[in-house]
Amino acid sequence: MYKELSRLRRVIAGDKPVWLLRDRRDDLHVIESADDLSPGTQLLPEGDHQLLSPVAPSKIICLGRNYTSHALEMGNEPPERPLLFFKPPSAVIGPGEAIVLPKASSRVDYEGEIAVVVGRECRGVDEKKARECILGYTAFNDVTARDLQKIDGQWARAKGFDTFAPAGPEVVLTPPDFAWELLALTTRVNGDVRQQGSVEDMAFSIPYTVSYISHIMTLKPGDVIATGTPEGVGQLASGDTVSVEINGLDPLKNPVR
Repeated sequence: MYKELSRLRRVIAGDKPVWLLRDRRDDLHVIESADDLSPGTQLLPEGDHQLLSPVAPSKIICLGRNYTSHALEMGNEPPERPLLFFKPPSAVIGPGEAIVLPKASSRVDYEGEIAVVVGRECRGVDEKKARECILGYTAFNDVTARDLQKIDGQWARAKGFDTFAPAGPEVVLTPPDFAWELLALTTRVNGDVRQQGSVEDMAFSIPYTVSYISHIMTLKPGDVIATGTPEGVGQLASGDTVSVEINGLDPLKNPVR
């Protein structure tokens, strides 16, 4: 199923960022931007191109405790409605870029997640329309300074450090009838499995979540919704490599330093 879906990526070609659409034949078509997904006739020449994060959002909206198992492991009850918080776009990094451990924290955790990318402006829509507003999905790591999260009470500092939002390596483009319930994720640290979860384990479905958020704020093309993490979060150390894996995508791998 996933081989039939096109993918959006962004690379450094020459000395500038280039948006690409990878079709089912694995041809890489140069496109004007993430807003124009019409495959062009220009193909990217062969070469070893540096992958960038395929997202450039105006905002990143995240769900807390969207997996019951994770809520319980953190000593919390599952929320009655989606628990939302923000990460700044300045925290985004791409595959292969380093997660930098800040001096202000002694406990930085990985949180592997499935992220949804918005494809069109979305405001006050129902779940059916929400599906039509979704461009696709990508892998995401909601890196968190756990000690600061507990100290501050609110999460802006703990979630907002530069490099705390790895995303990529591509966006898998999804049709409105995409079977979201079939997606699953695995997080590995140094090759060892630390997290495994499925969309079916979520307290709030992806279409419901997009609809819910759209009744609070206007979602813009390119905005990212990180849909929560399953149980198994844990601490990162300098020298680690963390990998978030989702069906249909190559792993999102980032070193830690």
